[in-house]
Amino acid sequence: MKVAVIGGTGPQGLGIAKRFAIEGVEVIVGSRKEEKALTIVEETIEELKDYDLNIVGMANEDAAKEGDILILTVPLAAQKPTLEGIKEFCTDKIVLDATVPLETAIGGKPFRFIDLMEGSAAERTAKILDGTGAKVICAFCNISNSHLSNIPNEIDCDCLIAGDDKEAKEIATELINKLPGVKAIDTGILEKSRIIEKITPLLIGLNIKYRSHYGGLRITGIPQFED
Repeated sequence: MKVAVIGGTGPQGLGIAKRFAIEGVEVIVGSRKEEKALTIVEETIEELKDYDLNIVGMANEDAAKEGDILILTVPLAAQKPTLEGIKEFCTDKIVLDATVPLETAIGGKPFRFIDLMEGSAAERTAKILDGTGAKVICAFCNISNSHLSNIPNEIDCDCLIAGDDKEAKEIATELINKLPGVKAIDTGILEKSRIIEKITPLLIGLNIKYRSHYGGLRITGIPQFED
């Protein structure tokens, strides 16, 4: 199974790509420009030379074409054009969307949320990809870039997911649980992404207030989510 991280040269996307590659997952790092993806991958292989990585760089369109599971990690402003550019390659694929509608998209503060007409960024993705059969899942919204880049330490954070396709969520859960310290928590239908995405600016605000980079979320007291 190939995982393609679309917009994977930014801090979040690259952190996700590195973590999965370390766990033995075949990873494609996508970028708007192929040259940038190739350069970032070359640097990543050198940085993580103690690990046997199966990771390559491609343009976003090629990454989407080759990937079995796609992970969208772009800012809100780039969400629509990026999805329109890869839409033809999303047919019947699982698409994990990490987009969060933060006010930074319009020059505002990172701890403020933008209400979207579609309800959430993940629902916006589902609308853009409507007709392709893509199974859209909200995921990775609440895990900080600092956690992802803090290799080889475990990620002390659960990953809340939401989506309408049960089988797709089971596959996504199995993939996400490969990350050390992370547990995927299925919160329900895709509409729940409206809540998941709003947690992110809260965590950002807490990190700013308490001068941290590792604020995260753990779900407790629910037996099926406990070890």
